[in-house]
Amino acid sequence: MASVIRENVWYSEEHEWVLDLGDGTVKIGISDIAQHRLGDIVFVELPDLGQEVEAEDGIGTIESVKTVADLFTPVGGTVLEINGKLESAPELVNEEPYDGGWMVRIRLKEDPNAAFAKLLDAKGYAEFIEK
Repeated sequence: MASVIRENVWYSEEHEWVLDLGDGTVKIGISDIAQHRLGDIVFVELPDLGQEVEAEDGIGTIESVKTVADLFTPVGGTVLEINGKLESAPELVNEEPYDGGWMVRIRLKEDPNAAFAKLLDAKGYAEFIEK
């Protein structure tokens, strides 16, 4: 099955996506490609609410039946919300990586244009994964 690359999100080279919510906050998760590579996800560890993070900081781990992978934040800011559903249903990351499987919501510490400047759009991400 072909992996889905959404047009309305930004991507990091570590395979996280960032959705601009338009109010100075973003949702972050892992791409469809990343969840396919990890396999069946059995546990997700997320950061504490209120935690201050810098772009590229490790903010948790994703455990699958095959491996444990670090979760990084592509943008800096303050953790406002974590997806509590993942505690009892980590498989949402496999089933709905861009919807029910989102991981954290962060209030950006900088202007969105500056925050997204180092990230890839859908076309750029598709080209990156082809390499």
